[in-house]
Amino acid sequence: MNRKAIAWATFDWANSAFPTVVSTFVIAAYFTQGIAPDPATGQAQWGWMQTLAAIGIAILSPLLGAIADRGGHRRALLAAATFCTAVFTALVWYAEPDPSWTLWALGCVMLATIAFEVGTVFYNSMLPEVTTPDHIGRVSGLAWGLGYAGGLACLSLALVLLIQPNPALFGLDRDASEHVRATALLVAAWTVLFAWPVILVVPDPPGERVPMGRAVAECVAETRFLLRGLPKRPDMLRFLVARLFYTDGLNTLFAFGAIYAAGVHGMTFEEILLFGIALNVTAGGGAAAFGLFEDRLGSKRTVLIALVAMIGLGAALLLAESKSWFWALAMALGIFMGPAQAASRTLMARMAPVDQCTAHFGLFALSGRITGFLGPAALAVVTTATGSQAAGMATVLVFLGAGAAILATVRPVRG
Repeated sequence: MNRKAIAWATFDWANSAFPTVVSTFVIAAYFTQGIAPDPATGQAQWGWMQTLAAIGIAILSPLLGAIADRGGHRRALLAAATFCTAVFTALVWYAEPDPSWTLWALGCVMLATIAFEVGTVFYNSMLPEVTTPDHIGRVSGLAWGLGYAGGLACLSLALVLLIQPNPALFGLDRDASEHVRATALLVAAWTVLFAWPVILVVPDPPGERVPMGRAVAECVAETRFLLRGLPKRPDMLRFLVARLFYTDGLNTLFAFGAIYAAGVHGMTFEEILLFGIALNVTAGGGAAAFGLFEDRLGSKRTVLIALVAMIGLGAALLLAESKSWFWALAMALGIFMGPAQAASRTLMARMAPVDQCTAHFGLFALSGRITGFLGPAALAVVTTATGSQAAGMATVLVFLGAGAAILATVRPVRG
């Protein structure tokens, strides 16, 4: 890969610490096990928080994407979003293991999640500019694999330096869960430390630099134009609708996987971290391996293969009664998590008009979040109604299946 591609891929390494440690394996489990009154209530509360975050992301992503296209402020907006992600993540440190800190914890994670997802709009739109069309799938897949490696490295540091030592290092109070809360500080520092290369090395796209005020005024018209034009571009519309469903399923799986493991199989924080490390190894390997073949397989076919495999393995995983079978099936499922996401990013890069790439990645984020409340909300409703975490997690399979069925009808042509 060239210099720009390496700098671009490094951001995946930096950015993956947040979803790995905060959204999935540590802070999510800490909230349900340490702050919420009980795991089922915590899972439902976490679900409603993710719902509110999804609404914020759905509103901001296409507008800010259009602003970046109009004003040439993509790098500045990416830097601002990354900084906000780090700050709100660090504030989770203050959330003590008591129900009185529920709103603080949920609020900080919600704002960090919004900033994180908005930042990916600007980051993903850089993909066509850092490599050639013939290698875009390879670069995207390898970068996603590097992201899983970054999540793995940060998670491993959290385990070795913060979670496992007893007595805790750095004077942390285990009775107050400071050794767990400190993982939020680690993620914030990790993000700031490794995110800068892409901001310095990958320039804004060439063209007229419109003042920010004018860009804001024009972005609404551009976003409205893109949305109104989608019915005339049926393949793009079907792709966005398909991604709407299967991304709801994937995001719900990521947000509640550790919560499910802790509640159903009784995993401790140490076991959850080991589980997360192992899952990142298989997921990163899968993303990198599929990336090597995606340009020949085709992005659409890669996503479909991954979704079908995840549906089958996910159904078996929910039926697993023993912890060992849960581990084995989860590791197999992890192989297909990265390819489903990386190839979706590549497919959008191939289908979006070159001069409207950032705005289209705003729509890409919108399709992943405009109904992002449905996945967590469906899980929360079913979990509350049945009192079963397994029944709640089964809703993920429905979303993955709906997305795969719609994606199968898409012809991947550039608009």
